[in-house]
Amino acid sequence: MSQYRIHPIVMGSKIFDKSMMTYQHGYGETYTIPVYCWYIEGGDKKILVDTGEMSPIQSKDREKALGGKIYTFEKGLARWNMTPEDIDAVIHTHLHNDHCENDCKCVNAEIYVHEKELERIHNPHPLDFRYMEDYIEEVEEKEQIRTIGKDREIFPGIQVMHTPAHTEGGLTVFISTAKGKAAITGFCVIEENFNPPKAIKAMEMEVIPPGTHVNVYEAYDILLKVKAAADILLPLHEPRFASGGTIH
Repeated sequence: MSQYRIHPIVMGSKIFDKSMMTYQHGYGETYTIPVYCWYIEGGDKKILVDTGEMSPIQSKDREKALGGKIYTFEKGLARWNMTPEDIDAVIHTHLHNDHCENDCKCVNAEIYVHEKELERIHNPHPLDFRYMEDYIEEVEEKEQIRTIGKDREIFPGIQVMHTPAHTEGGLTVFISTAKGKAAITGFCVIEENFNPPKAIKAMEMEVIPPGTHVNVYEAYDILLKVKAAADILLPLHEPRFASGGTIH
């Protein structure tokens, strides 16, 4: 089985109330999260999980809050001697705009998306303001999209699991590494969601659901399922990966 190295690259950021990550907790606490593009190194293909923001805010204040540098898509890939044209595949955790804004630049890539996510971006509920179909229309027209309907292996050592915690078509990406199975979560959370502080655990909560969710009870169970299935958890917006260290 192929083993991979995972390189988190910060390609955007957001500042908001922490409760947007941690359901019913962290109200009133200003929190800065990174938006990642994850380069999966190994095998015979150049693979990304998500593509980040097209025009990220690059400021010293945000980089200080994150503890790492914020890159544009092109400069982030250049760190690994790649251009957008070099990318063979993109696997999407979901299609909120900050996770797919650079898809159109990956002109040679197959783009993997859960079928429910593709349906939702074209027919969003008023609450789904984070969906912007403009960002995927070009790759759709060029027939680059490959829809996922069930849990499966996409490449040797890379599997996806349907995890509709944050969105209906969320995909958690499981990646074989030298240190075990890593999971890039298909939902927007931080480390605290999986490892709550003592005060939360004292309430008999093993995890904290994402602040925005499809169904909060199901989201809770999905987090438990992913936590049990992974050796290495990579919460989609956890700041500690912003320093640029490689996950082996």
